[in-house]
Amino acid sequence: MACDVEIDLPDEASTLKLGAALSQFRGLIFLHGELGAGKTTLVRGYLQALGHKGPVKSPTYTLIEPYEFAGERVLHLDIYRLADPTELEYMGIRDDLGAGNTLLVEWPERAKGYLGQADIEIDLNYSDPGRKACVLVPDPALREGLVQVISSTQIRYE
Repeated sequence: MACDVEIDLPDEASTLKLGAALSQFRGLIFLHGELGAGKTTLVRGYLQALGHKGPVKSPTYTLIEPYEFAGERVLHLDIYRLADPTELEYMGIRDDLGAGNTLLVEWPERAKGYLGQADIEIDLNYSDPGRKACVLVPDPALREGLVQVISSTQIRYE
């Protein structure tokens, strides 16, 4: 995946901080990366920045975990265990996509063709030390906004 922005994430705190920065954005957000790369940690930072107080676990077995914030709906999907992408139809994913919800999707490649184009794609990779996040934002205006938000944090990026 080509990167619009590459971000160093030396520790869990920086991954949480990136998630918090991303919480200013809505839409369809794809999270790529190997098992344990930090996808759920990034989602935790996003949700905590919106005011979530409880634990955030990967919905590996339930596939989807909804969160409500003042009338705003954020759905965390982990579709690693999805046997067939058509299962998303039974879950009502098209309704969720069309209702103005934000979807944070782990393992989106398992649903190829069912989710559409992401507004933001993040690929988390192991790096010594920690991780690197490769961020792709197809929309130029959204990309500019994302770079401004990230530059206002203490996160190091290129």
